Formats: sequence, C-alpha cells, structure tokens
Amino acid sequence: MKVKHWMVKEVITVSPEESLEEAVRLMERHAIRHLPVTEGDRLLGFLTESTIRQYTRPGELSRPVREVMIQNPITVSPEATIDEAARIIYRHKIGGLPVVEKGRLVGIITITDLLEAFIELMGLLRSSSRVDVIPKEPEGLDGVLEIIRAHGGRVISIGMDVDPCGERVYYIRLEKMPVEPLASALEVAGHRVIAVVD
Repeated sequence: MKVKHWMVKEVITVSPEESLEEAVRLMERHAIRHLPVTEGDRLLGFLTESTIRQYTRPGELSRPVREVMIQNPITVSPEATIDEAARIIYRHKIGGLPVVEKGRLVGIITITDLLEAFIELMGLLRSSSRVDVIPKEPEGLDGVLEIIRAHGGRVISIGMDVDPCGERVYYIRLEKMPVEPLASALEVAGHRVIAVVD
C-alpha cells in the first residue's frame, strides 16, 4: 500500500509571508493540525499546532510564518509504503508528513490517514468473524488455512503475535461466518483455538 493512495491530495497551505495569526485561522477553519508552507507548489517549511503554541503571547501572532516554521521538514515520497511513513512518524514522534515528489508538494499524510489505512487493511469495520489459533506445528499456518477454506471461510486479514511461551498466535479475520464448526474442525486437526469472535 503506497502513500499516494492514502494521502490528502488537496492540501491547505500557507505562504511564508502570511502572519502566524492567518495560519491559525486557516487551521481552525479547516480543522487541521498541520500546515505546509509553500511558494507555488514548492515546500519551504511546515507548521504544526505544537510549533504555533510557542508563539501565543500578545503580539507574537503578527510574526510572519517564515520566522516560526519548521525549516527542512521531514517528508515522504508518494511512492513510499504506508509502513515506511508509519515508521518515520513513529521514529520522529510527529503527527504528519508532507508528501513531496521532485521538490513539489503533492499531498500530506497524517496519523489519522495511517489509522484509516490500517483499519481498511485489517477489515475492522466490515462485518466479520475471527479465529485466534496456534497451529499444531510452528509452520502450520497453511494447514489452518486449508481447513478454513474447506469450511467456506474467506480470509480478510491475518495478524500474528508471539505469546509468552514463544508460540505464534494467528489472529485470522474472516468474512462473517459461523465459527464454532470451524473451531471444532481446527481442534480435531490438532490446532489450538485460543478464541473465536462471531
């Protein structure tokens, strides 16, 4: 999944010569927390709510944006994966990234956009069922999936974690189906069903 499919393409921007007060108005009017500073379509800097918070004393809001913007902001390419964008945001403890291609601002991606991508990927808003299972062998996921298919199950997503004993637990989200017969079939085949969500 690429950034270009999840970024906001119609970006609200501000000129470096505008006042900080105007930048605050733009952010409030459009209910946004990140504001790229541009000249034409060239990214010059970035404003965030936390950047602006430092300049709220009387008279400071009249300062031009260029004096307070983040210069050389961290950016991401539209061809980067969602995973890469998430790692950058996490590593730098920031809430959003300007998306830049060949020096041009083409979008912005925020934590909210990444969460939406994750929810879509995991199928969390679809009507679904879930089976949490530990395969009988460490590499036994294929056997679990064969049983699911044999019972008419259609996989939406698979997550994996390692439990405290070092065993892999697979969280298999399925299109809505009766899961009790499936859970019984998995148990009969020697797999350990930890939980079912119908």
